[in-house]
Amino acid sequence: MSAPSLTQSKAGPPRPPQPRETAPATSGGSFAKNLRRNLTAHGFLIGAVICFALFSWYPMVREFFLAFQKTEDGEVSWVGLDNLVTVYNDPAFWQAWRNTLLFTVLALVFGFAVPFVVAVVINEFHHGKGYLRLLVYLPVMLPPVASVLLFKYLYDPGYGLLNEMLGFFGLPEQQWLQDADLAMFSVVLASTWMNMGGAALIYLAALQGIPGELYEAADLDGAGLFRKIWHVTIPQTRLILSLMLLMQIIATMQVFVEPFLLTGGAGPEGSTTTVVYLIYQYAFNFNDYGAAAALGLLLLVLLAGFSAAYVKISRAQDE
Repeated sequence: MSAPSLTQSKAGPPRPPQPRETAPATSGGSFAKNLRRNLTAHGFLIGAVICFALFSWYPMVREFFLAFQKTEDGEVSWVGLDNLVTVYNDPAFWQAWRNTLLFTVLALVFGFAVPFVVAVVINEFHHGKGYLRLLVYLPVMLPPVASVLLFKYLYDPGYGLLNEMLGFFGLPEQQWLQDADLAMFSVVLASTWMNMGGAALIYLAALQGIPGELYEAADLDGAGLFRKIWHVTIPQTRLILSLMLLMQIIATMQVFVEPFLLTGGAGPEGSTTTVVYLIYQYAFNFNDYGAAAALGLLLLVLLAGFSAAYVKISRAQDE
C-alpha cells in the first residue's frame, strides 16, 4: 500500500462546506439612496411637467369646455353645439379655411423645397460652411416683428425696394399687400424667409450623415447631380423629410403673425384671413370666447386627425 502524499498529509481531512453569510436586506436603504441621488433630476422633471400642464394641457382642456359654453353677464351656461353652428354660419368661415389651405400649399412649395435646396448647396461647399450656416440661420434669430416690418418696408408701393427693382428693369410696379391676388403670395415669401433657417440646418445635419461611399458608387455608375439627389440624397433623408413635412403643415395651418402684421389680418377683400386670425377676432373683437374656442377645437381635431393618419400611413410604408 502506497504511503500518503505530502499534500494529503498537510491538508488533513476535508472541511465541511461553510454556510454563506447572507447580507442584510437593504432594499429600503437602496431606494432612499437612489432617491437622494436622483432628487435633483426628479425636481427638474416635476417642474417641467407642471409648466407643461399649466401652459399646454390646461388651456386645451379649458378650450374644450369653452367650446360648449356661453358667458353672458358673468353667468356661464351650457349651449351644446350652438357655438359650432354660429361659427359654421359665419360668411368668413369658409373663406378663412380656403386662405389657410392656400397659405399651407404655397408655404410647402416654397418653405419645404427652398430650405432643402439651400442645405444641398451648402453641403457641397468644402470651406466656409460655418459662415454659411450662420448666414442662413440669421433671419430666425431676428424677432418676428422686426422681420415682418422689414418686409413691410420692402413691399411699400411708394418707396419699397421691390418696386424700385421692378422699375429699374422697366417692369410695372405692384401693389404687393394691397392687391387681393398678390397679398397671400407676399405673406408666403416673408414667412419663407423668416423660417427657412431652422429647416435648412436640420436638412444639412441629415445630409452630412449620409455615407460618402454612396455618392462614390453613384459617380462610378455615371449618375449626374439630379440622379444622385433623387436616388441617394432623398432616400437617405426620407425620415427627416417626412417629419419636417408633418411639422410644417401643422405650423402653417396656424399662421397668424405674418398676415396680422403685414395686412392687418384680413387683408384686401379678406384675402389673408386665416383660421387663427378668425379665432382672434371672435375672442378679442367680438368678445365671443365660446365661438373662438369652438373654431379652435375644429382646428385641433383637424390637425390631430391629419397627424394620426400621417403616422399610420408612414408605419404602413415602413412595414
